Amino acid sequence: MEVEEHAAGQEGPVTCAAWIRRPENRLLVIKGRAGSGAVPPLLEIFSFDAKTSSLSPAPLAKFAIREEGGDPLGFAVHPSGDEIVCSTAKGCKLFELNSQDIDIRLLAKDLPPLQSVGPQKCLAFSTDGSKFATGGMDGHLRILQWPSLQVLLDEPRAHKSFRDMDISLDSEFLVSTSIDGSARVWKISDGVPLVSLTRTPDEKIECCRFSRDGMKPFLFCTVQKGGNVVTAVWDISTWNRIGYKRILRKPISVLSVSLDGKYLALGSHDGDICVVEVKKMAICHWSKKLHLGARITSIEFCPTERVVISTSNQWGAAVTKLNVPADWKEWQIYLLLLGLFLASAVLFYIIHENSDSFWNFPLGRNQPARPLMQAFVRDPQFSDDQSPW
Repeated sequence: MEVEEHAAGQEGPVTCAAWIRRPENRLLVIKGRAGSGAVPPLLEIFSFDAKTSSLSPAPLAKFAIREEGGDPLGFAVHPSGDEIVCSTAKGCKLFELNSQDIDIRLLAKDLPPLQSVGPQKCLAFSTDGSKFATGGMDGHLRILQWPSLQVLLDEPRAHKSFRDMDISLDSEFLVSTSIDGSARVWKISDGVPLVSLTRTPDEKIECCRFSRDGMKPFLFCTVQKGGNVVTAVWDISTWNRIGYKRILRKPISVLSVSLDGKYLALGSHDGDICVVEVKKMAICHWSKKLHLGARITSIEFCPTERVVISTSNQWGAAVTKLNVPADWKEWQIYLLLLGLFLASAVLFYIIHENSDSFWNFPLGRNQPARPLMQAFVRDPQFSDDQSPW
């Protein structure tokens, strides 16, 4: 586990972080730092070492945001790894990432529909990268076609103020939650609200994530009722709640799901993170006081490793290796198949060498040795002298 702390008087604290999966199978991490004194807000790119589950000691690239109120609030990274949208107090900024070997550069680009829309609490690309959505602190929902930036939905009064948001695996639905505890599902292609998730008057739906395994069409939400917090599950074919479980017995600030859909991660208001195996809905990893009592502001699974990165305003970013079974790598699967093939070939050879061949059966009455089982059944109408053999 690697934790970064902010030293007073130097660069500002880390406010957000996200993984970047490059086309050349290289993993990077982008961090956003708030401005501090004469030091402007910064974006920093780090490399990730899968063997040690740690980031490079120094950033590979930096980009200064030289404008008032430019502190980064959150990131959305395009699935291609080439584009990054950053939310600030004034609106959204688009950055293009260019990398050649160890040379990495961030280039600022225009993002006309979102440049001056105010702070956006939620940012999300669809899994295929064709849709981009933002949910503002003012409750304004925008869904754009990417990269054309054609507006698919523009709803100024989607919520009182956004709490969380996610896009389904097939890019068909968007779910959003509000600070007042309500939750709505939107049909992206039609650009209209589809349904409001049912809740009792004393319930508040807070965090939300769609399932990602492609097999079970579920929606996971954290629901607070009084002093109790549960993780509830909705069936997205009917939008009915089908069950719930009390996992982390404390208020939950963030929820995330792994790209393969096998795990959920929950972050608490007092610095804990726990990881849940979706199949059993049981905790398989728990890091207590990871951020030493500070509220977890973001948590995100690594695209290729069982590692998460989490952030808090007080303690910055933490990279944590999860205590869960390692996944099979592609080369391990091919090696297993090769081993099974060779084992089958050896077994076949052993059986062939230690068994009688049909064509080597001795014939006639003067057999030097008879097989344990007769190859043929003698017809009783033939005597030994009349046998055709």
